[in-house]
Amino acid sequence: MKTDISRRSFLKNSSLVIAATALSSPLRMFYVAPVRAASELSFKPHAFLEIATDDTITVWIGQTNLGQGTFTGIPMVIADELDADWESIRVKPAPAGEPFKDPLWHAQFTGGSTSIRHRWDLLRTVGAAARQMLQQAAAREWGIPVESCTTKNGRVIHSDGKALSYGKLAAAAGKLAVPEKPALKDPKDYTIIGTSRDRVDIPDKVMGRTIYGMDFSVPGMCIAVVARGPGYGAIPESHDKNAAMAVKGVVAVIPLENRIAVCAETTYAAIQGREALNVEWSKGALPDMDDAYLDQVYSEHMEKQGATAKDEGDVNTALGKAATTLERTYKINYISHAQVEPINCTASVEKEQCRIWAPTQGATTFQMVAAKLTGLPADKVEVNILPAGGGFGLRGAPAHVTDAVLLSKALKRPVKVIYTREDDFANDYFRPASQSRIKAGLDKDGRLIGWSHKVAAPSVWARVAPPMVKNGVCPDAVSGIWDMPYSIPNHLVDYVMVNLPIPVGFWRSVGFSVNAFAVESLMDELAHAAGKDPVQFRLAHMEKGSRPYNILSLLAEKGGWNRPVPDGRARGVAVNACFGSFAAHMAEVSVNANGAVTVHKVVCAIDCGTAVYPDAIRAQAEGGVVMGMSTAFHERVRFENGGVKTVNYDEYPVLTMSEVPEIEVHIAKNNLKAGGVGEPVLPSVAPAVSNAVFRATGVRLRELPFQRELLIKG
Repeated sequence: MKTDISRRSFLKNSSLVIAATALSSPLRMFYVAPVRAASELSFKPHAFLEIATDDTITVWIGQTNLGQGTFTGIPMVIADELDADWESIRVKPAPAGEPFKDPLWHAQFTGGSTSIRHRWDLLRTVGAAARQMLQQAAAREWGIPVESCTTKNGRVIHSDGKALSYGKLAAAAGKLAVPEKPALKDPKDYTIIGTSRDRVDIPDKVMGRTIYGMDFSVPGMCIAVVARGPGYGAIPESHDKNAAMAVKGVVAVIPLENRIAVCAETTYAAIQGREALNVEWSKGALPDMDDAYLDQVYSEHMEKQGATAKDEGDVNTALGKAATTLERTYKINYISHAQVEPINCTASVEKEQCRIWAPTQGATTFQMVAAKLTGLPADKVEVNILPAGGGFGLRGAPAHVTDAVLLSKALKRPVKVIYTREDDFANDYFRPASQSRIKAGLDKDGRLIGWSHKVAAPSVWARVAPPMVKNGVCPDAVSGIWDMPYSIPNHLVDYVMVNLPIPVGFWRSVGFSVNAFAVESLMDELAHAAGKDPVQFRLAHMEKGSRPYNILSLLAEKGGWNRPVPDGRARGVAVNACFGSFAAHMAEVSVNANGAVTVHKVVCAIDCGTAVYPDAIRAQAEGGVVMGMSTAFHERVRFENGGVKTVNYDEYPVLTMSEVPEIEVHIAKNNLKAGGVGEPVLPSVAPAVSNAVFRATGVRLRELPFQRELLIKG
């Protein structure tokens, strides 16, 4: 398999005109009319797929390469239904365009573990339709019924054994109508899906050939950094433009709304020019805001009346009759995305077009923002999606594309806006902090009969799409609470929105990563209060044979839950369901007298439906364990003087290599619709570890990151 990361050549050299045609089928098939000679591009039944006369098969991908494996997984789905020769497949990233929008969300966005999950039927249909057309072309060539033709490894095979390659049939197939409902393979006939394949993007990354946004450049480009206020809502009251312009290499100082940009020929000159500005800032919206202030705000909100997100049964009556009740509070602090590659965007605004190059998770958002700023129609805004050095939900925010477009428009030259590491931390859209108060009751047999849960947290959706907040409830803020994988007859969920100037955004697994800690911690406390085994207690509150029941059972079996634990160690479990998948974790830990926790092993079990690309699933699961442990032990953003105090990794430690445990991953086998992977493998990591710590020490940890000082003996 070959890769090609040239987006511009896709637009410039192939001159493809994309047009959408709605069919009567629930799926939409998009056609691309080639301007090239037919011999170069003979058969393109869908914008995702083209087959050339030299047998090369190209799969175009409109998702961002975040390292999640979709640049291999998506082609595997199409190639399998196509019966392609895998070695003939090459992959190219597509720019922002109508055909590449999410069929459910109607936007080109990489997030929510949707790259395959939302396109599962579409991707298979694309491959199957092309296969059927190639069979029809061969049948006409040979003058035989199409039923007499089979396909294998990029060839259509005659019943007498002769064969034609897909490339030889490309021209003829390209003249046929695209079938609306081609026959899809029986999963037992898959030859590529579910197999081990080399990642197509790894060689270029290892050899340093991958061009990330921070590496990208175009002729005539200048670099811009932007001075932003140290406190939220602060605006510049004065600055020294002359001092900044005196720095060698600085070409312009451009005030923008509430911020000032310094543009220069080099990154170093831009940063030096910004330092020379000597900006005087106003006090901002909440100049006294710090960690203590935030704790007080959240505590006060826990006492406010919430909006009801779920009200099933009669919780108050159930809790009144309970033989045992527990009431606990859990606290989650703000954390950063802390991705390796800082935020960046390059823009070139010209009279009749705007071109953007960025490692963005929100191509459609970038396109619409640029169109509005330039006054150009959206189809005149070319968004080229570069590989990203980490994303985790942050790279859909458009602040930096706004700056790049405005500055390029002002300077009439390409401008690359970059954030320093300090800019990244200070201007992040953080994972929301949260506090939960849960009161739950058990009957005399130790069965859970009532669960009342109040959560106070900011709303991401209130910022990015206010209509998503309905009747005062943000769906992400209560995810994993109102849809927990347990059957509880009396279940009340209340939500109190916390409004602060701190911007919050999507973070890997969004609300599930926050709420699973509270839910799974209390489930463990309830099991202990009932005198029940933690696994059996959870299973008793799930529908037998359901997917969460089965994945927890698989974890217990493969992880050896019932086997003896090595001396000095203890195990804990947790489970969660999100993004169409089900995952569970078991952690094995030890704790010394100084409160130091060692996580020796973590076992992950995941049911993500059809396991398209098992290697990537394992890699995502391993990464989920590392990231989940990092947030459990280390990560926290601190605030002071109305802004962010944490500005670099020296104040924001992440998990180190020496802390990474042995990780074991088990993938459930089934042929169900493909679910998400990147996000479901994270939420239950932290509670599995904290539950193991309790079994080792008798101490409950109810805050993230862990308050490890509670574990110090004596």
